[in-house]
Amino acid sequence: MTRLRPIPLTGVPRPAGALPLAGSATVCFLQVERLRRGAAPEIVGIADLDPVDLERLSSRRPPVLNLTLDRPRLMGILNVTPDSFSDGGRFLAPDAAQARAAAMAADGAEVIDIGGESTRPGAATVPAEEEIARIAPVIRAVAAGGPPVSVDTRKAPVAAAALAAGAALVNDVSAFAYDPDMAGLAAARGVPVCLMHAQGRPETMQRDPRYDDVLLDVLDHLEDRIAAAEAAGIPRRRIVIDPGIGFGKTQEHNLALLARLSAFHDLGCALLLGASRKRFIGTIGGTGVAEGRGPGSLAVALAAAAQGVHFLRVHDVAETRQALALWRAATTGETG
Repeated sequence: MTRLRPIPLTGVPRPAGALPLAGSATVCFLQVERLRRGAAPEIVGIADLDPVDLERLSSRRPPVLNLTLDRPRLMGILNVTPDSFSDGGRFLAPDAAQARAAAMAADGAEVIDIGGESTRPGAATVPAEEEIARIAPVIRAVAAGGPPVSVDTRKAPVAAAALAAGAALVNDVSAFAYDPDMAGLAAARGVPVCLMHAQGRPETMQRDPRYDDVLLDVLDHLEDRIAAAEAAGIPRRRIVIDPGIGFGKTQEHNLALLARLSAFHDLGCALLLGASRKRFIGTIGGTGVAEGRGPGSLAVALAAAAQGVHFLRVHDVAETRQALALWRAATTGETG
């Protein structure tokens, strides 16, 4: 199978004939990289591509949660857990969680992603009843007066309770592979979903992750999960995909995915990246403290924006919003 990776371009003036990258107002492309297993990449111009392929690579993705996707949107991370890798325990109490959600909304978060089970490497599974008890009151409070809420869960009973409390998107790190009832639930409720790639489960995923070709393997896996979601009745326009940085991947794997992130536009879905404060940022940036990885997280976010990512899932909302505003201004010469 051949995969097509648009080669992103930014800056002014936009080259004649260039097409927007997945509907981006800032990023375009004139060439693509053809990727095949066992073959060297091949660079070709867009004039040599099938019109169907060009439409898939260039068209603006349909709005998600009423957010147009011509620019990166910010999803704020809210871990209502005692053991998440970056902020475990800080927002476990409902009042603290609600205050954090309000602060992120004020800082510019356009979606709040709320989870009650840590999926960091080595984390143990949390019973559904406990996960519901952690997140339901917080979702109810946040959804009543804040931005849309996404629920970060692998379990259909938890997702059902979250949707009943006011959540509007299901973000499943297993891409519906953990709980077979998830796809049917999301289809029946008519909500958008995020399908993430992960190799293995949190308890063991970082022990010895291996791939034949990490980029092509992750693309193939996500294509299969998209097909499963569509078969369950979820249209592609309601599907967001996530390559799953750090989920069953070494630093080398993470960097290979980030370097060719624009290849995921070949799947024709909105694209989300969740790399904020992850271990590889600390390793490369020289800090073992998760909260000290903000500058590195901003660098990765801007690199992702330059490859047409539609959603950035981040801890540091205000800082990322400011960085994106300056990136757009410095890239286009315009503000606003």
